[in-house]
Amino acid sequence: MSAGKNSKTWIEENGNYYHITERKIAVLIDGDNAQPDSLYPILTEVSKYGVITVKRIYGDWTTPQMSSWKQYLHKNAIIPQHQFAYTTGKNSTDSTLIIDAMDLLHKGNIDGIAIVSSDSDYTRLATRFREDNKFVMGIGRKQTPEAFTNACELFVYVENLMIQNEPEGENENVKHSEKAEMDDKQELFKLIREAYEMAETDDEWIQLSLLNQNLRKIKSSFDPRSYGHKKLKNLIIKECEEVIETKTEDTSVYVKLRN
Repeated sequence: MSAGKNSKTWIEENGNYYHITERKIAVLIDGDNAQPDSLYPILTEVSKYGVITVKRIYGDWTTPQMSSWKQYLHKNAIIPQHQFAYTTGKNSTDSTLIIDAMDLLHKGNIDGIAIVSSDSDYTRLATRFREDNKFVMGIGRKQTPEAFTNACELFVYVENLMIQNEPEGENENVKHSEKAEMDDKQELFKLIREAYEMAETDDEWIQLSLLNQNLRKIKSSFDPRSYGHKKLKNLIIKECEEVIETKTEDTSVYVKLRN
């Protein structure tokens, strides 16, 4: 079986569900659009979904803002790709990254790509890879346009990666006003209902791992960390009791939509 979508295997790791395969992933970083201190958590996150075989970072290395990346390159075996900014206000980095990505696609040596950027200019690149049944992961900030996040099979917000070592439910990035919190909850409930209905069975109980898969299908950027919880199980139990109930059999967790 090829290393595309059909070869996914979902496993549980510390209560989170990941699809792990031997897929080979190229990590391409837009250095003008990412932060050096997020590099380690980004590479760790990508590694959950396959083996990183290509690591490249793009930017104009004559500019001061790229200098902060240099200390991370050798340590993480990342190849810098230089591109002069030919015109003020125009970003030539995007074009260089896209050209390299297409070269990698046509060589056939990778099974997927992780694009580290918040720039919607990579939307068509993401859809082109998916047209070839390649895994596409995006990593960027929460203000990333939906066109890009939805084009990826999976999109992870950098903010969620940067807070993963803090105590659950105590990070500042997930604190909202009461109205915003209620809106978030209603959106979450809607997503859960839709994901559940995609997999409903005769006995009404479905595995939590299947619910997680469907949540990702509906919204590629879905992540329990966006709601202040590291694990989907904790999010369901602590925030969603009014719409869904859970049970555990052996080591498997099952969920059922409440009437």
